[in-house]
Amino acid sequence: MSSSIGMDERMNDTWTLPNGLRVIGERLPYLRSVSIGVWLKVGSMMEKPRENGLSHFLEHMVFKGTEKRTTRQIAEEMDAVGGQINAFTGKDCTCFYCKVIDEDLPLAVDILADLTCHASLDEGEFNKERGVILEEIAMDEDSPEDLVHELLSRAMFGEQSLGQPILGTTELISGYTRQDLFNYRARHYGPANTVVALAGNYDPAQVEALIAEHFGPWTSDAAPADIPATALLSGQRVIKEKDTEQQHLCLGFPGIGYGQDGIYPQAVLNNVLGGSMSSRLFQRIREEMGMAYSIYTFPNSYLSCGTFAVYAGVSPKNGEKVMAEIRTELERLLRDGITEKEYHDAKQQLRGGYLLGLESPGGRMQAMGRSLLLLDKAVTPEETVRHIEAVTLDSVMTIARESLTAVPNIAVAGKGAENFRY
Repeated sequence: MSSSIGMDERMNDTWTLPNGLRVIGERLPYLRSVSIGVWLKVGSMMEKPRENGLSHFLEHMVFKGTEKRTTRQIAEEMDAVGGQINAFTGKDCTCFYCKVIDEDLPLAVDILADLTCHASLDEGEFNKERGVILEEIAMDEDSPEDLVHELLSRAMFGEQSLGQPILGTTELISGYTRQDLFNYRARHYGPANTVVALAGNYDPAQVEALIAEHFGPWTSDAAPADIPATALLSGQRVIKEKDTEQQHLCLGFPGIGYGQDGIYPQAVLNNVLGGSMSSRLFQRIREEMGMAYSIYTFPNSYLSCGTFAVYAGVSPKNGEKVMAEIRTELERLLRDGITEKEYHDAKQQLRGGYLLGLESPGGRMQAMGRSLLLLDKAVTPEETVRHIEAVTLDSVMTIARESLTAVPNIAVAGKGAENFRY
């Protein structure tokens, strides 16, 4: 089966600078844009308990000025060329990224290197940004859907680093000093822990020269990132009463770790069970019972482990009934299996969604950057399609039995959570 992804027009480049920074690029000469990201192997799962939130705090602070640019200049220079610049912090990585038209790639490389290597961490800006992050934490507390996912992480990982919130806690953020950020950056930000990834229309010789110029002088004593071993808990329950109109429910099961073979059968299982409008849970609980607007399943994959979860937002009076119905559907899937039609449709859905995602240079950049950073290799689109096409019905059911027979972790947030009966 042909993947039809324009192989004749796609060319890859990979190289490593003398300081250890790795670069991966995918040339797409039919575009006029380039997406470029700087990926650092640092996130909340690398934080010690008294460091929780520092990865995210540092991501914010690099935009508050560098040795040669103010925070306003960073915004104005990118806006002047119609480009986009942003960042995110995850459990296992931090990424700063830009999208620009091809002729403005030199500016994007310059700014990204400036942010990564030369952020000033100004004292005044530090104190202001602390307030911004405290508001972000408060905003998440006011979003019960976000809150219940955070509670589920706590249930599944307890006091381990994966159970920590990416944003940190109000108490910790309030107590950090500027020196804490300097110390944390010195330990984690370095070329050996960094990948630069780009996808779009670019000249390889120009890019090689640009990255050597802006990232080549970067030196650091940062040690290679340490990914802590994680033990997944089971049967834990975390609840939080909130004055909301809905109850927000999550069940968490073991899943597949990032880069492991079962990741593709798990994705097919996700589509069958709750990953689409035609999925079993969506059809049963929303369409047939009319008891939820939002219900879905989702996998999360990390280097040390993976999870598979179910979420539903429901009226408090229906919470226990919906939870019982979810568990009935899981039991039915384990007892009766998946039909050939479900298997075929879910597999085609996964393949089609992946190929459509290749239309985005930003999506390609993100896939390459994260894979090279965390797995030390980049999986090509052709390999991914082959992996999807190789998924069998038996492999999907094997993953289902390994995951869904575990005693689930449960999180409930919202009205009536304290009285919820499991």
